[in-house]
Amino acid sequence: MFEKLVEIICNYVEVEPEQVQPESRFMEDLGFTSFDFMSMLGEIEDTFDVEIDETAAADIRTVQEAVDYLETLKD
Repeated sequence: MFEKLVEIICNYVEVEPEQVQPESRFMEDLGFTSFDFMSMLGEIEDTFDVEIDETAAADIRTVQEAVDYLETLKD
């Protein structure tokens, strides 16, 4: 799941896949804007066939937190 998420992240911001680490923060480290982040969430919902709660999404700061959250949705 991490690798697929990295692939999606690279569609939205100018980073190389190897620059994206589990502890990378979306805004501070990867350069996401709020619009980029919300757009990416839409693609994640389509890709993983999940429904992301906006309140929960607001608490996601790092790539690993996103992976952990997505894993709870897939169960």
